[in-house]
Amino acid sequence: MLELGLKVLLSFLLGSLNGSLILGRLKGVDIRESGSGNPGGTNALRTQGALFALGVMIIDVGKGFLPAWWLPFNALPGVPLDPAVSRTWLQLACAGAAIVGHCYPVWFQFAGGKGFATTIGAMLAVSPGLLPIVGVVWFLVMIASGMVGLATMIAAVSMPVYGAIIGVSRELLVFLALVAGFIVYTHRSNIGRILRGEEHRMAKAMFWRRQR
Repeated sequence: MLELGLKVLLSFLLGSLNGSLILGRLKGVDIRESGSGNPGGTNALRTQGALFALGVMIIDVGKGFLPAWWLPFNALPGVPLDPAVSRTWLQLACAGAAIVGHCYPVWFQFAGGKGFATTIGAMLAVSPGLLPIVGVVWFLVMIASGMVGLATMIAAVSMPVYGAIIGVSRELLVFLALVAGFIVYTHRSNIGRILRGEEHRMAKAMFWRRQR
């Protein structure tokens, strides 16, 4: 069990490396004091520009991918692979820990982003075949509504739905359902703004407005 606990902890710590806060310190800005105050990719794009947001995306996707791809299948110094630990469950646990670490980063007072970019990175390692449908759903909702938060939540929910349709393993389906619920939870402030009609819309992304 030492392997399980150590690798999940390492995944959480890697997930805690928030891209926008790291790059923000290098740039001399605190993104939590700009825009919505959320240190995630969307706020990074709105307040710091596309190049900054791209760097944030690379870090946040990478820290989801690396723990789920490398840690479950490789021995750490002094910690051999434990035959009693399921590689499948360990991979999913590492992926989940990285996502939680992004949202509640120990290095940044447990105030992080909302987890979708890190989820994409984790899914690249765990089940990359699900990502095309996630991307399509996100894109369609985005051009219909212009709301990044809404597109993200619906795309996240599409993962377990599509997974159930194509018959993924029970372990993966449980993971997808938990992640979808967690992503919706981290977007609870967006839900409140949507219900009040106050959610920000990216008008340039909306198809019907481009046609006017």
